[in-house]
Amino acid sequence: MDTETFHRAANLSSALAERWISPITAAADEFDINTPARLAAWLAQMGHESGGFRLLSESFNYAPDALKIFSRIPSGMRSQLGRQPGEKTVPIARQQQIANLAYGRRFGNGDTASGDGWRYRGRGLKQVTFKDNYRDAGRALGVDLVNDPDQLATDDRLAARSAGWYWKSRGCNEAADRRDFDACTRAINPAMDGKSERDARYKLCCDVLLK
Repeated sequence: MDTETFHRAANLSSALAERWISPITAAADEFDINTPARLAAWLAQMGHESGGFRLLSESFNYAPDALKIFSRIPSGMRSQLGRQPGEKTVPIARQQQIANLAYGRRFGNGDTASGDGWRYRGRGLKQVTFKDNYRDAGRALGVDLVNDPDQLATDDRLAARSAGWYWKSRGCNEAADRRDFDACTRAINPAMDGKSERDARYKLCCDVLLK
C-alpha cells in the first residue's frame, strides 16, 4: 500500500497520510495484516477508533446526556460532571472523575480513588484501555506500558503497533478473511458503538483496496 492508496482508503488529508504510512505499514507487516481484506477491515476500525487517525488519547469531553454510555456513572452525577453551559470542554479534573468512575475496578484497574481509570484510559490507534490490556500489550511489544502508558499517545509507531497487536490477538485477521466485519467490531467494541460509521469506513476501504 502506497501513500496515495492509504490517503484514499482512509479518507485522510495528505499530511496525515504522510505521517502514518510508515507506522501503519510496519505494524501491518509485523502482525500479518497482509492481504487487502485484512488491511481494509483494520484501517476502517482503526480509523474509527482514532477519529480519523487524529486522536491518540481518549477524551471525556461529554455533554451530560452523552454520559449515559457509561452505566457506572450514576444518573444524578451526569449533570455535575458533563460539559456545562459556557464550557467549550470539560475541565481535566472532571474528565478524570468521569474516567475513574467509568473504568474503576475493571480489567485490572483499581478502585475509583486509585486513578487507574484515567491512567489507563484509551490510547493509541486502537485506544487500548484498562491496566490488564496495557500490561499485555507492553509484554507483546517489549515496552513498559504499565508504568508509562502515555507512550501509546506520544509514539506513532507504538500507537500503530499496539493496534496491530490487539487486532491479531483477538482473531480479527481471520474474521477479516471471512469478510465478517461485524465480528471485528465486536472484538474491538462489544457494544458495537459507532457501527454505522465503522461500516461506512469499511465500504470505502474495500472500494479502494479490494478492486
